[in-house]
Amino acid sequence: MPVKIDAPTRIQAAGSIPKVIEEYIGRVNSGTEALSIAVMRSPGGWEEPGQRPAFDEYTVVLKGTLRVETADGVMEVGAGQAIIARAGEWVRYSSPGQDGAEYVAVCLPAFSPNTVNRDA
Repeated sequence: MPVKIDAPTRIQAAGSIPKVIEEYIGRVNSGTEALSIAVMRSPGGWEEPGQRPAFDEYTVVLKGTLRVETADGVMEVGAGQAIIARAGEWVRYSSPGQDGAEYVAVCLPAFSPNTVNRDA
């Protein structure tokens, strides 16, 4: 039987300025370990530590611009664009623009603080 998700759970975010994470599907809100789906809203000037996650992350930017730093360089991902970060790749996300960014992140398997492997 299908499971209806009535509302997301707000998750504590890492980073220099608080961003809003609303998990609809994942370990916290639905007990789903296979994947997670969350809507993120990061203010202008937000940045988080680099990480080497043990999951693939698929990100679709809805508004603003998300900066994605990798071992190979920096990409600006704007509204209507997407990026895939593969498990084991070093990546660092930020929203340096004044308007910040709103985006959907899908992690496979589901995001976990134990497998994000943030830089010290």
